[in-house]
Amino acid sequence: MTLTVATWLATGLGVYALLGILFAIPFALFGAGRIDPVAKEGTLGFRLLLLPGAIAFWPLLARRWLGGVGSPPEENNPHRRAAREANR
Repeated sequence: MTLTVATWLATGLGVYALLGILFAIPFALFGAGRIDPVAKEGTLGFRLLLLPGAIAFWPLLARRWLGGVGSPPEENNPHRRAAREANR
């Protein structure tokens, strides 16, 4: 039995989604508040809204959660740098 590329892609996507679902539930309950202080006060509705994004971006969120990042990173682009320089 040979597997086609489409079968491999579908299987890979299914595994990715399953891992995302397994990650997203504990992340929505516990992890979101650890990586973003504002999320600590989130309601059940807010946590339900987190689930689709957490499923899709679970590797990035897992790295931040397990890495112990306590707040969102500050945006760093040319506009921000110019504004910081102007305020000095």
